[in-house]
Amino acid sequence: MAEDNTSKYSSAGGATGRFVAQQLVMKPYIWSALHVHEHGRRNLDTLKPPFIAVANHSSHLDAPLVMGALPRRLSRNLAAGAAADYFFDKWYTAAATRLFFNAFPVDRKGLRNRKGVAGVLLSEGVPLLLFPEGTRSRTGAMKNFTPGHAALSISRNVPVLPIALVGAYAAMPYGTTRPPSGRPHVHVVFGRPLKAAPGEIAHQFAERIYRYVVELHDSTARAYGMPTQADFHRAVALRKAATEQAQLAQAEEAKNTEPPTDE
Repeated sequence: MAEDNTSKYSSAGGATGRFVAQQLVMKPYIWSALHVHEHGRRNLDTLKPPFIAVANHSSHLDAPLVMGALPRRLSRNLAAGAAADYFFDKWYTAAATRLFFNAFPVDRKGLRNRKGVAGVLLSEGVPLLLFPEGTRSRTGAMKNFTPGHAALSISRNVPVLPIALVGAYAAMPYGTTRPPSGRPHVHVVFGRPLKAAPGEIAHQFAERIYRYVVELHDSTARAYGMPTQADFHRAVALRKAATEQAQLAQAEEAKNTEPPTDE
């Protein structure tokens, strides 16, 4: 069953509260802590709500960066899907998440009472912000996108706005609570709005969006001397190989130091 009273996501009072929270509190803080660069804003010229914004996810900075970089006409009622078991488990975190991000709960465990909210919001003209990896990257390397956003785009006939966030992982990686000193550089890259091609199913569309976000990320990263997705994945593979080699060495050492058994 869909969540009751979805009109609150587009109410005038809610929009006013979000304007104060986002434009007078959140954005000034984030933009003062980081050097934020915005690219591809011309791709937004013809975009109108409703739409589905999707981005790679490696930091708690991601939603503030997207909402702060989008023009007000597109971010006014933008509703972010947020993990119910993380952001909605306590009343005060739920209240803050709703205030700053117009957030609706997404159950990663698939509870039925949360299903359908995203589709209802789109039908009511509310644009969505989703992170199709499902959770923040622990390494900066992007995981494949789940197809839910693509299925919503196809079923509701709304465009997907692909966004690449470059440098957000380094600015505030998993396990940290604030950006480091020195105002690190972060890039928000808006791609061209996309729709599924005739006959393209959700899995195929999601894969095409994923490849496009990687392309947006890597072209910007190379231009500014920052790590590409290939660099992140290579670092993950090297760490994994080093760990496996250390485990094998420990096992061999333990085997060689075992006392002989009596026969």
